[in-house]
Amino acid sequence: MSHIERKVIEDIIRQLSKKFGKESPLTTAKGKVLDYLGITQDYLTKGSVKISMYNYIDEMLTELPSDMNVSVKTPATSHLFNVDKDTTKFTKKTVQLFHHLVAKLLYLSRRMQQDIQTAAAFLCT
Repeated sequence: MSHIERKVIEDIIRQLSKKFGKESPLTTAKGKVLDYLGITQDYLTKGSVKISMYNYIDEMLTELPSDMNVSVKTPATSHLFNVDKDTTKFTKKTVQLFHHLVAKLLYLSRRMQQDIQTAAAFLCT
């Protein structure tokens, strides 16, 4: 939430804490750059906000195995829908990493990167 007067914000937080912070305290963040659920909100420039998920993407890229660290011009390459039926099965650990990263891609595709929706949806199959 945002308001020109800090006291108004503090009063609302106090009321919310009184109502919803009984079992555990509410978490709050203040400042010009905020990160919430992987989405960075940058209020450094007066009169505007920049919304990005660069840190979220960087974190995902560091989780990738080294053999998947390649660059492409588009997420929907010509071989996107080709399935190699003779490939070896993933290990249980690789399967878990794959599911984890595909879930993160789905989240990213719905929030910021609509251009990866087709590829992310195919990876869900």
